[in-house]
Amino acid sequence: MGILGWIVLGLIAGAIAKAIMPGKDPGGIIITMLLGIVGAVIGGFVGRAIFGTDLGTFFDLRTWLLAILGALIVLGIYRLVTGNRARAH
Repeated sequence: MGILGWIVLGLIAGAIAKAIMPGKDPGGIIITMLLGIVGAVIGGFVGRAIFGTDLGTFFDLRTWLLAILGALIVLGIYRLVTGNRARAH
């Protein structure tokens, strides 16, 4: 996948992850896109380690599911980090 494919995948996967795990999150479209891109990379590692599969092409369902799974993991970690920081002040 090219860089444009990763950006589109990241934006959509991040938005889906935020829809699945609703709540108050700081950041807009850029944070959502970065969350999804990092989530896709994490999803690729998780898929390879647990399921023995890797990211496929842009239109492969496996790629989207792994990217969303990774984005959910990153979103959970992001909320833990920013939530603890907000309570400390």
